[in-house]
Amino acid sequence: MYNEDNLIQISSLQHYAFCTRQCALIHIEQVWSENVFTAEGRIMHDKADSNKSESRGKVRIDYSVPLRSLRLGLIGKADVVEFHRQESGAWLPFPVEYKRGKPKAGNCDRVQLCAQAICLEEMLNVEIKEGALFYGQTRRREDVVFNNALRQETEETAKKVHELIESGITPKAEYSKKCDSCSLLSLCMPKTCGKAKSASRYLLAAMRDE
Repeated sequence: MYNEDNLIQISSLQHYAFCTRQCALIHIEQVWSENVFTAEGRIMHDKADSNKSESRGKVRIDYSVPLRSLRLGLIGKADVVEFHRQESGAWLPFPVEYKRGKPKAGNCDRVQLCAQAICLEEMLNVEIKEGALFYGQTRRREDVVFNNALRQETEETAKKVHELIESGITPKAEYSKKCDSCSLLSLCMPKTCGKAKSASRYLLAAMRDE
């Protein structure tokens, strides 16, 4: 169990699964840079971040739902949680995460969504079997089943992110194709600064040289 002072952002799991260095730059060095992709994503999230609720038949929809798991040491918000009315009369949560682009090859988005489900399970004492990812580029929802493999990957990722942040060490840059769409590309400089461990130290050095 973690205490309130040791909780990490749920989004950090997505960052870690996408790129360990990106996760460190954002959550250790507090480096952030917006590009067209993050701007479009922020607009999508702003629309969901309304703290409102609405009902559509047997579905109640809550927006910007606060989440927490002391077991995994996570805190954050769900863009949308649909509550589906069951035959028993109970309301079963169904988390929906909004993404700007299109489905990715890896599991980084699914891990983030699964982490949201685990938080809801702990908070509401329920079992959540599935949720969905909505991608703005394709305008489609992708259903995600929270099977044992995904749950294990999510829990292991949460543990690794805690260890990374506690270490305070930013991994070296390693260029790959996915770097081209990263908002931190100009700060990380994976093609030219592969040996640099700290973007913030690089920026400070550059400023001193001016």
